[in-house]
Amino acid sequence: MNEFANNYFAEISFWHWLIAGVILIVLEIILPGVFFLWLGLGAIVTGFIAMLMPYLSWEVQFVIFAILGVACAFAGKRFYSKTEKPTDHPNLSQRAAQYVGKTYALIEPIKNGRGKIHVGATEWRVEGDDLPKETLVTVTGYDATTLKVEKAEERS
Repeated sequence: MNEFANNYFAEISFWHWLIAGVILIVLEIILPGVFFLWLGLGAIVTGFIAMLMPYLSWEVQFVIFAILGVACAFAGKRFYSKTEKPTDHPNLSQRAAQYVGKTYALIEPIKNGRGKIHVGATEWRVEGDDLPKETLVTVTGYDATTLKVEKAEERS
């Protein structure tokens, strides 16, 4: 097997690495995620190293590629984590999270732990202790499309 690998990989030149890098970056464009980009950059840098040092064996080139691929992936992760900007609407994609802490009146009584409230133009299913219709409840949490509620405290 080692003789086969030596014969097969003996012809690896810097062009192979550059082409592999371009193919990986094209895969990044086609497929979702941000992983092939870093491997592509690692392959391109490996190609430039192989161009500057053509005497490197294929084993050394693969080790360089592996190290650069991992290093580029970690550098990319660090770069993206620094560029994430805090938003003034952290619950924009989580509609139910926007209602936590707010008080609403039941439009259907809570029976056997389930009832409904009206929020804007939408009815929401709620879970909590059994309560009669029109009781004020405070949203304490959510589970998918169901809001968790408790009886609102009486204000004096």
